[in-house]
Amino acid sequence: MRADIARALRMAPDEFGDDEDLSDLGLDSLRAIDLVTRWGQAGLSLDFGALAEKLTVEAWWAVAERTMARPAHG
Repeated sequence: MRADIARALRMAPDEFGDDEDLSDLGLDSLRAIDLVTRWGQAGLSLDFGALAEKLTVEAWWAVAERTMARPAHG
């Protein structure tokens, strides 16, 4: 996740902290939607609204962990 976000920001993954606001670093809504779409295509469907609540790697990873912990339906 960090590597994908860093690519979207055109930064190295170690150039920003887990608690830094991604919008302050230049992540706009179009790039965020692109990330969510790519992660969904890879099998991790994340709720964009949940991610938009707090724009940090730490918060996004928490959303991803909760999503992965849910039992699959079907």
